[in-house]
Amino acid sequence: MANCHRNSVGSIALDHRHTEKNATAGGHFRVLRRLIFDAVSCGGTSRYRYRYRQRGGGEGSVGDFSSVASHAEKEERSEKRSEKLSDLLNAAETKTDAEVERKEEALAELKRVVKELREEDLSMRRIAAERVRSLAKEDAEARANLAMLGAIPPLVGMLDSEDAHSQIASLYALLNLGIGNDANKATVVKIGTVHKMLKLIESSDSNSSVAEAIVANFLGLSALDSNKPIVGSSGAIPFLVSTLKNLEASKTVSQSQSQVKQDALRALYNLSICQSNISVILETDLAWFLVSAIGDMEVSERSLAILSNLVSTPEGRKAIGGVSDAIPILVDVLSWTDSPECQEKASYVLMIMAHKAYGDRRAMIEAGIVSSLLELTLVGTTLAQKRASRILECLRVDKGKQVSGSYAANLNLGVSAPICGGSSSSEGGAGGRGSLVEEEDGMMMSEEKKAVKQLVQLSLQNNMIKIVKRANLRQDFVPSAQIASLTSSSTSKSLPF
Repeated sequence: MANCHRNSVGSIALDHRHTEKNATAGGHFRVLRRLIFDAVSCGGTSRYRYRYRQRGGGEGSVGDFSSVASHAEKEERSEKRSEKLSDLLNAAETKTDAEVERKEEALAELKRVVKELREEDLSMRRIAAERVRSLAKEDAEARANLAMLGAIPPLVGMLDSEDAHSQIASLYALLNLGIGNDANKATVVKIGTVHKMLKLIESSDSNSSVAEAIVANFLGLSALDSNKPIVGSSGAIPFLVSTLKNLEASKTVSQSQSQVKQDALRALYNLSICQSNISVILETDLAWFLVSAIGDMEVSERSLAILSNLVSTPEGRKAIGGVSDAIPILVDVLSWTDSPECQEKASYVLMIMAHKAYGDRRAMIEAGIVSSLLELTLVGTTLAQKRASRILECLRVDKGKQVSGSYAANLNLGVSAPICGGSSSSEGGAGGRGSLVEEEDGMMMSEEKKAVKQLVQLSLQNNMIKIVKRANLRQDFVPSAQIASLTSSSTSKSLPF
């Protein structure tokens, strides 16, 4: 009986637990069904999720539907990111493959062109040279690769041919290979190209197109410092000078000839930087040509730049000073207010000559340089002002002593009013001559004061404009009337010398 009782009690307890379990499962099922219904009908609600969590429902339980949905969304976003990353990687890989393929094709073409340069057929070699010219024109990598593949020696060898078209194609191909590539420029010179070019010039079959290409090559090759002495001693300088003279003598100058003139001047400038080439340059009449070319605004600045290099040696200063009217021409350049670069270069040449030679200082004073220098110290560029001031120092002081005699008198005539000595006043007693001289001196002093006053006023105007620009103010911020009032009381005491 006892056992039966225990069994019945146990059965009742099991049935009770089973009933509670079914009830709990049913409750969970009803909650889950409600959550699904809400999610499908109106996008989900947080009311039941909140209540369920208040009852103890946790993450990972059957009722936490929002956690499941959130996890699904995260996985979906992760899959999308993975797809995008995969697409980017594939695109980069495709691009890299295309880039590698393009480079391989370009290298194969370069190899083919270099191979054609070594062919026996001259026409094929000429076409290959033209192709090298085109490939090397704007591609720095192609220039380096062509030189590495050995394109330069066969191109130089084509200069020995008698076909002018092949010569021109080879010259321009070599020119383009040297653009921005110092190694190629050095290689071209080392294998004897300069002498072959000069041999072409001496040939009776050479034409103007070949000469133009050679001038362009000399310009490119002379840009490298190590090439300057080699090119300068090879005979290129006389050729460049004769080219300039022939173009100057020509009545009509085409655009291509004008370019050749510029190239020749620039090549001579590069070569004149090297001190060993100056003696070779002075053996020609380039100094005379450069001085006579001053005034032609197309070549004036370049001519003055070459003179600035030549004046660094005693032979160069002697050659420049020996040119007729060289000093007056250079002094005249100081008044070119619309060309400050020419003013700076001319003042440099005059400064060196004034510092080194007494005779040149006398010639400068006779040419009326003092007034030009005073104006330059007031309205010139900063560099021109400094150089003009140094020239004035050289003119006023000789070896640390004040210049005297007629030299000082000439200098004072340019700087201030003439000094009236006692002899003039003593002669004035007869026939009123002294009063006449004093009147003339007074007129001269008055004119010089007016000139100096105008220069001071112009200097103040320019300085005021610079100040206004630096202050970012309007250009018309300072009216001319105000400037006139500022300069009305100015005197020559404001001058640097």
